[in-house]
Amino acid sequence: MSRRPLESLRSQRWFASNDMRGFAHRQRTQQMGMRREEFLGKPVIGILNTWSEMSPCHAHLRQRAEAVKRGVWQAGGYPVELPALSVGEVMVKPTTMLYRNFLAMEAEELLRSHPIDGAVLMGGCDKSTPGLLMGAFSVDLPVIYCPAGPMSNGQWRGQKTGAGTHTKKYWDELRAGSITQDDWVDLESRMTRSAGTCNTMGTASTMTSIVDAMGLTLPGASSLPACDSGHPRMASTCGSRIVEMVWEDLKPSDFVTRASFLNGLVAYMALGGSTNAAVHLVAMARRLGISLTLEDMDAMAGRIPVLANLFPSGEYLMEDFYFAGGLSALLAKVADHLDLSARTVTGGTLGDSLGDAPCWNDDVIRGLDNPVVSLEKGRTLALLKGNLAPNGAVMKSSAANQKFLQHTGPAWCSTIPAR
Repeated sequence: MSRRPLESLRSQRWFASNDMRGFAHRQRTQQMGMRREEFLGKPVIGILNTWSEMSPCHAHLRQRAEAVKRGVWQAGGYPVELPALSVGEVMVKPTTMLYRNFLAMEAEELLRSHPIDGAVLMGGCDKSTPGLLMGAFSVDLPVIYCPAGPMSNGQWRGQKTGAGTHTKKYWDELRAGSITQDDWVDLESRMTRSAGTCNTMGTASTMTSIVDAMGLTLPGASSLPACDSGHPRMASTCGSRIVEMVWEDLKPSDFVTRASFLNGLVAYMALGGSTNAAVHLVAMARRLGISLTLEDMDAMAGRIPVLANLFPSGEYLMEDFYFAGGLSALLAKVADHLDLSARTVTGGTLGDSLGDAPCWNDDVIRGLDNPVVSLEKGRTLALLKGNLAPNGAVMKSSAANQKFLQHTGPAWCSTIPAR
């Protein structure tokens, strides 16, 4: 593949000129202890890091940024780490949804206002994935997404426990008197065993898996557990690959298409993903001028049943999913519904990335002939319309108790603006 000339890089406007401003940029970089040879004539790679000590999902990203830098240096780039708003779902109140667009604005301006040629986006918790990518799409520089990864499986007294879903389960048991207050305290330190995002198929893994299927991560990166030794290796590879993408001038507008989003929808439905993704995907598509609607999602949900046997629709957790083959194995089982010619950050196609991805546990990752929830019994996403929600509402009927699928009586509706 042809390599773009050095003088075409954005960063050269800051560092290459012989005027007073160029002198000041070089001077101030050396002020931070850098030698001229370490940054001059190299692609400048921004590492947008949403690490925070108030975001347990991202608690390891400070160390992962060092792995990214390692890869950037190895590939001949100059890495610079830029802190970005950490929209950690657990601690932020009342909801991180208030701040998703703040993160998108910050990501956009961090990339636009600095001498950045390409970027590695580091996030994972619910709103961080769409926020970072929305900002990056608006700037349209070469970017690669480095997902935080799910936390390790939890276990309590021989029972598999996941973050979020099981907290509510045991809270109900405490109120019912089935467990004691001492049991409840004991659970606090045993259910969440490591850094990383929720280990159920909540919004975090839904969004990272979707963007993986869209070709915005290294193939299968979304399934890697946060504390697996493969995770820092993946982060380092992100650093190496983004330098190559800069030289190739491979931007989101060059490969993220409507077909990419539809591939993401196939993954979304097969995973039994979170309904929150519906809001984020429409916003992400609009940043690229791509048409994507709730009706598109409803249509895909009517074709692809839940195949990933993961909480809350199934019984396993994300670490089990990874050991069973991860997202690549799942996509291989629905390959007939994918556009395998869609391009990815690798420079190749989705079909190239998948190859013959094996599945090592057919109970965790089911085939279309043996879904976790059949389309007749429930769907990942059902589009509902009526006087309460004229613009549409969504429901995850695959994870709902059958008694909730029909209701007569008072109703509460959380509305989302049409635009």
